[in-house]
Amino acid sequence: MKKTLDLRGLSCPIPLLKTRDALAQADMVEVLVDELPPKENILKFAKSQNYKVEWTESGGEYRITVSK
Repeated sequence: MKKTLDLRGLSCPIPLLKTRDALAQADMVEVLVDELPPKENILKFAKSQNYKVEWTESGGEYRITVSK
């Protein structure tokens, strides 16, 4: 199951916590953030859990896909 989270406008640690919680319920989570710190924290978390992670940047917004 895939879940999409629109977390634009939220500051850390909220995007990271919501991503972590979503991954407990889904095999793949797509996250939208608009700040660099949440992007970096989500990437670090995903790699620390050995999840597959991909991301793209467009117009100052980041689309991160994390899968188990």
